[in-house]
Amino acid sequence: MTDERTRTDTGATTPHTILALGLTDGYGNLHGAWRAANVDPGNYADIDASIRYAQAAERGLFTFLFTPDFPAVRGDLEQSTVSNVLDPIVSLTAIARGTERIGFVATGSTTFQEPFNLARQFKALDVISHGRAGWNAVTTSDAGVAANYGRPVSERAERYARAHEAIQITQALWGSWEADAWVKDQPGNRFIDSSKLQPINLQGEYVASRGPLAIPPSEQGQPVVFTSGGPSPHLLSVAGRYASGFIAEVWTIEEARAQRELVRNAAREAGRDPDEIKYFAGLMTTVAPTVRAGLDRRIALAGEVIEARLPHLGAMIGLDLHPDRIDEPLSESELAAARPSPADPRSGIALDVARQGWSPRDVLAHGVIDFHPTVVGPGRLHADHIQEWVEAGAVDGFWVSPDVYEDGVDAFVDEVVPLLQDRGLYPNAYPGATLRENLGVPAQYGLDPRTHTTHQKD
Repeated sequence: MTDERTRTDTGATTPHTILALGLTDGYGNLHGAWRAANVDPGNYADIDASIRYAQAAERGLFTFLFTPDFPAVRGDLEQSTVSNVLDPIVSLTAIARGTERIGFVATGSTTFQEPFNLARQFKALDVISHGRAGWNAVTTSDAGVAANYGRPVSERAERYARAHEAIQITQALWGSWEADAWVKDQPGNRFIDSSKLQPINLQGEYVASRGPLAIPPSEQGQPVVFTSGGPSPHLLSVAGRYASGFIAEVWTIEEARAQRELVRNAAREAGRDPDEIKYFAGLMTTVAPTVRAGLDRRIALAGEVIEARLPHLGAMIGLDLHPDRIDEPLSESELAAARPSPADPRSGIALDVARQGWSPRDVLAHGVIDFHPTVVGPGRLHADHIQEWVEAGAVDGFWVSPDVYEDGVDAFVDEVVPLLQDRGLYPNAYPGATLRENLGVPAQYGLDPRTHTTHQKD
């Protein structure tokens, strides 16, 4: 296993930060990004736009693209977007042909997809991309998604029991074409050693597959398994046994550090080295010459949403905020009376921003109610955030969600990445050619003998 580290000026050893680009559609992760003046509103269906963003991320040495997936229509599509790529596997396969080093982590549900389909699609992407594929293995409990698959929502325990079976069967199928099975002997008229391409015959309580899978290994062997979500015992069991990446939703260093340790402990309990699993926090970005310029950019695109969130902000900090004073900084008496909600980790961040003298509109424009911590302003502020979290031992890396892809990816690459490199926090070249090499996680082909428990069919 590689261990990309660098020595800082203080003599301490700091791991290189791993960066990923969250790719959700053709627009960006700020409400209203599709209406930006420099954005083609047809980018949702234009794969060339996504290839362009991937190439920009690759120029910045991002390790992978991450595509969340929600296979159902949700929200107000009259004025917002679908917030999905067209299809994770199809889209990333096209993007793979336009890139060379960046990896691809696609989301695939163990709840509504069969292991053979998952194994086939993800390994095909891995071979086509020359060893750059990863699978974000998730369970699904949304009623709208369940309805699209014509099934009821199953109980949590059943969803995760099925997930364990599905991941194990998928990995067994990946290894069913043994690494040296393909002899390609033209003079001897021998295409493959058939003794090394055999059925797996695995039967679980919920899923099964005979196999084998007729796809050879890629340059990294097989796709890298990820998972994502909150640290429930069920998810930690999946992460600890199978995952090499954990994609999280956390708001503070303390929360991230505690959750990362839970993930690492889960790996230890499964008999694995905790360094085999990399922990990623989300980061939403608006790179601009000044904080004020960045806030104005965000307000111009998402202004009506910001105003609608004013009551939510008031509840977070324990104040009754009036719309007619949305552009006035909070008074000294209001700040003295404000208290962050203990039920929402974002509340303390919101109150800290308000105490800096920003108006409620500007506090909201700082992204305090977004899905992840948000940094607005010059590149150094983004680099400072990343450095603080990495040096605190809170993360192995970040999945970055720019406000507007069209210029936000390039801005991050041009203005943040060089600062991280100058600070010794980020590599100056890709460590290798495969996703495993660039993540710094060990090789695996087929099932991990330390962790699998699926029983073979009689």
